[in-house]
Amino acid sequence: MSTKSFNIPRSLINKAWLDVKSNAGSSGIDDETIAKFELNLDKNLYKLWNRMASGSYIPKPVKSVSIPKKDGSERILGIPTVLDRIAQTVAKMILEPQIEPYFYKDSYGYRPNKSALDAIGITRKRCWYDDWVLEFDIKGLFDNIDHEMLMKAVKKYNQEKWIILYIERWLKCPMQDSEGKITERGKGTPQGGVISPILANLFMHYAFDRWISKNHPENKWCRYADDGLIHCKTEESAQKLLSELKIRMLECKLEVHPKKTKIIYCKDSSRKKDYPNTKFEFLGYEFRRRLVKNNKRNSLFVSFTPSISNSSLKSIKQKLKGLRVRKLYYLELQDVANMINPALRGWINYYGKYNRSGLYTVFRQLNHKLVLWSRRKYKKLRRHKTQASEFMMRLSSQHPKLFAHWSSGMTGSFA
Repeated sequence: MSTKSFNIPRSLINKAWLDVKSNAGSSGIDDETIAKFELNLDKNLYKLWNRMASGSYIPKPVKSVSIPKKDGSERILGIPTVLDRIAQTVAKMILEPQIEPYFYKDSYGYRPNKSALDAIGITRKRCWYDDWVLEFDIKGLFDNIDHEMLMKAVKKYNQEKWIILYIERWLKCPMQDSEGKITERGKGTPQGGVISPILANLFMHYAFDRWISKNHPENKWCRYADDGLIHCKTEESAQKLLSELKIRMLECKLEVHPKKTKIIYCKDSSRKKDYPNTKFEFLGYEFRRRLVKNNKRNSLFVSFTPSISNSSLKSIKQKLKGLRVRKLYYLELQDVANMINPALRGWINYYGKYNRSGLYTVFRQLNHKLVLWSRRKYKKLRRHKTQASEFMMRLSSQHPKLFAHWSSGMTGSFA
């Protein structure tokens, strides 16, 4: 007969550990890394299971970490300890299958078998048919989720006492900064926690997804965490919907971001009205009117379509600059390729999905850096820029699979 308060299988703890290990991540306030945790793995996992099963598990404060955003502001992440990340993963493994079947198909953020590119793809199609888009952003979603409302939603789908107990403890867990200052929390769920994305989705499922689907079934919508789009037939309907959305968010103790929320006219060759806003950014892409090719008719026309945004381009170029390719002349070119190809593939796979030509400026910059690399690598090329450019051009022809952008057909210019 078990003496434990809760029936939590040991195997679930082990499975959660493997998941946390594969996701890597930094240490929490105890400075215990995954590698350090693994040194006493059996003991640490048993200790966690014993405490969770007996009801004595108390999470440690989450570590407050500031990371820069593309707009120049900062986002505060709350990083749990490795032990607490495993515990949250255990709860997620139980909770997610219970909730997932009830979520709407147009909710894309942090969900299995759904991606940001799926959201971009469906938005691209919908912009062809509806002239107007209401773009909205929830101000500080993760920081402002109401605990009482959230727990009411959790209990609707889950009756496991230990899950309810520990979610309540994680929600109330304070934050600790680098100087050791403790900040108590009475609302929100730390962005950076394993359990936080599914809790945020559950909250928004009621705050927005069900509300819009019930009250405005005629409007197509798409949401990725705190960013969302609603497609409208007319400007008047978009204005009315914005007013209702603001009221709805206030009812849920949230706020529509005043600067990041706006109405956009999807201007193209057939939609020619004048309007202040004719473009919007969504998940790293910018949607606006562009000259595109009709392959069937072999002609050009103006369409409202996505491509990598200027802010994403700027971010990539900064990362490329940080790789300091020109100063890697002590390496062979194959080693340089091995070092930067993972990043290149990631950019190509995501931002190259729609309007790949938007990435050309990035790869022209990279090719220029490779020319500089060759001039520092080989003495005979140091004073001959043209010869160095021709040298790299020949290499791209002879070894087209060496760099990811070469193998994808985006060799570009070396001049």
